[in-house]
Amino acid sequence: MEHAGDVEVIIPDDEERNAPHCPHGPAVLFQVMCRGEKSEKRFYACSACRDRKDCSFFQWEGEKVSEERLHAREEQNRLKRPSFTHSEYCRRFREFVSLPLDQRRFCVDCQLLLHPAEWSAHASHQALSDDITVARLRRPSLLLRALENKKSNAQYLFADRSCHFLLDVLSGLGYRKVLCVGTPRLHELIKIRSTEDKTRTMKSLLLDIDFRYSQFYPQHEFCHYNMFNHHFFDGKEAVEVFLDFLTERDGNKIVMVADPPFGGLVKLLGHTFSKISHTWRSLHGDESGVSEMPMIWIFPYFFEPRILDCFPAFTMLDYQVDYDNHPLYKHGTTGRKQSPVRLFTNLSPRDIVLPKEEGYRFCSICERYVSAENRHCPDCNACTSKNGRPWRHCAECGKCVKPSWRHCSSCGRCVLPDHRCGQTGCYNCGDSGHKHKACPLKHKKNIQSAKGASKHNSSKHTAKKRKNKKRKKKVT
Repeated sequence: MEHAGDVEVIIPDDEERNAPHCPHGPAVLFQVMCRGEKSEKRFYACSACRDRKDCSFFQWEGEKVSEERLHAREEQNRLKRPSFTHSEYCRRFREFVSLPLDQRRFCVDCQLLLHPAEWSAHASHQALSDDITVARLRRPSLLLRALENKKSNAQYLFADRSCHFLLDVLSGLGYRKVLCVGTPRLHELIKIRSTEDKTRTMKSLLLDIDFRYSQFYPQHEFCHYNMFNHHFFDGKEAVEVFLDFLTERDGNKIVMVADPPFGGLVKLLGHTFSKISHTWRSLHGDESGVSEMPMIWIFPYFFEPRILDCFPAFTMLDYQVDYDNHPLYKHGTTGRKQSPVRLFTNLSPRDIVLPKEEGYRFCSICERYVSAENRHCPDCNACTSKNGRPWRHCAECGKCVKPSWRHCSSCGRCVLPDHRCGQTGCYNCGDSGHKHKACPLKHKKNIQSAKGASKHNSSKHTAKKRKNKKRKKKVT
């Protein structure tokens, strides 16, 4: 099948009941235009993995699947499940912390806390055995190997600077319960801070697709969860934990903080977060006086239009979120000077005080905190910069743009100086009927490049053989 356009995600009303399941829960329905047939086709694919190498699940909508294939699929899903149930992981953890320090081991290859009886089975694996203290077990994000597939389960962990900033802001606004969706570093620091300072007690529930955290947290603190399809892997028991946590008792206000993989589909994430908000609202009725659950969605600034399509009431803040293990989005010599990751929230921007020592200031006209170089534009009547650098106003466009952009009279808008005029489709060949990924010339170029490389290597090999022959003649 040839794709003539972009693949679009379809969110039906009853997707969970009718959709087939892959190891990551209910699959998602997609729609694509087929060039040869001039028609639209729909298919189911994995919700969490956009690369077929990570999850190969595929099924056409309405396709009749044989019993044999269904059985094989169920077996595949079973094999991908964790080795232990959550309750078994909890029991193993209690037994592990009761062991003397010299009998505690962590298998790096299997990412598993080991009991002495299991050492022989992991004898050929790399293991940690030095000082696996209770304090170290409280920070599993430092013990576990980060999963860094940006399209599915990317674990780019907040830098402590960003993490403590979030906790200080939420605590200052009176929130005592935090629903951590894909934010394990925030969850563990909430628990540590609450243990060390009883006057700043907060509760946290971590929802994450990484089942390895089941080893460290009890069932009321962690749920194995897929944020792309709002699926709880442990079924009704986990759903009950989730619903109980959303219930605000004794004045404990709750806020959701989500940090999805940046390669994830915004439409799916928006649908999930809307579901969570609707569930929260249904539990509280009209007593809260607000239509949406308090939320902070952490994502790069260039996704702002898509996020606002999902949540028009959201505001993007200027605060730049940093990560410890991201190659670019962090402070230091190896990272960018400006992180593109921002906070999108329905909390009042005026109430979120950004740190002055990091260069943020308060704009009295916009009534929000902005970065040092984000200057107020009198024409737009707003602090318009998105990337933390000063922007300039274009009179022809009637808005502020990046300083490197120039107005093109042919295109009727500001663009990069070396752009192709009128180009709206494929930047590889200029055709407006498809995008770069579906470009038919891309495949031809790859073949030509491969042939060119092969020819070049062949000529190099021939030249080398001739050179060796000459050397042999000289020797004789």
